[in-house]
Amino acid sequence: MIFSNVLVSIAATLAAVNGAPFNISTTRAHFTNGTQSLNGTQSLNGSQPLNGTHEFEKRDGQTCEFPSGKGLVPVTSGSSNGGWAMSPDQKCTGGSYCPYACPSGKLMAQWDKSAKSYSYPKSMNGGLYCNKDGKVSKPMEDKDYCVDGEGTLKAKNNAGSDVAFCQTVLPGNEAMLIPTKVGQGSDEELAVPGPDYWDGTAAHYYVNPPGVSTDDACTWGTKDKSQGNWAPYVAGANMDKSGNTYVKIGWNPKYVEDFSGKTPNFGIRVTCDNKGDCDGLDCEINPKHGSNKASGSSTGNQQGAAYCIVTAKNKASAKVEVFSA
Repeated sequence: MIFSNVLVSIAATLAAVNGAPFNISTTRAHFTNGTQSLNGTQSLNGSQPLNGTHEFEKRDGQTCEFPSGKGLVPVTSGSSNGGWAMSPDQKCTGGSYCPYACPSGKLMAQWDKSAKSYSYPKSMNGGLYCNKDGKVSKPMEDKDYCVDGEGTLKAKNNAGSDVAFCQTVLPGNEAMLIPTKVGQGSDEELAVPGPDYWDGTAAHYYVNPPGVSTDDACTWGTKDKSQGNWAPYVAGANMDKSGNTYVKIGWNPKYVEDFSGKTPNFGIRVTCDNKGDCDGLDCEINPKHGSNKASGSSTGNQQGAAYCIVTAKNKASAKVEVFSA
């Protein structure tokens, strides 16, 4: 499978709401200074082996088994990927990097040490290295498997059923495979990368309709259902060096394109416990006000999809709230 990819950025001041949306398929949303964009394609093959000493159980056929007992979250473990945060039909094979999912609020902390920028093919090289003998190694022995996010963003579910937030895999194939289940009436932390995380990237989430399980939502899917790559909404966040967290919610351009005229039965908004800590309120997408519209003081439209942005200042916290509409 080949994924199209767009590199986008947003000016940190957000005064003029510069910059860009989440991509139609998979997007590396980078909310820092600059307006550079890059189009390209990505395949799913890793490269460049790294030596390491931390090894797990060998698997026959020069494929590497997903490590158990390490606090990682298996993804579609009954498919060929065997739990790795990769496409269900892709095996973790010798000579490649194999990304993995961390618990909600945490980020993958292992990747190819030579992959220092968002440039294909090395931007695919997240996770552990699968040696050709079928054993996996930590590329960075001095780091754990997962690292805490900045702790400044939660998902809040005020809808009638559980909601699946599906994070994209980066470094990796950028598919929406990393699950966060937000129970009805509850909150869950969403991972927010800090300025020192891999290439300063933001975390990107697909927000699926209430009642769709993470098993069904956190996979590519097909355009006959408004989930996965066709989820109605997308969200993303990262923190800059000043401690400001940029939170963006928007219509998914792919949903707008393929589900034109169909209104979701839920909306999303960004809230802050102390409104004075946040710029850009009230940032909301309420389908009762019309399809492909967003409200707030920092709004925009790109790739045919409306969005709004909130800046939570000085390490203040925000929430992406899902509500029935």
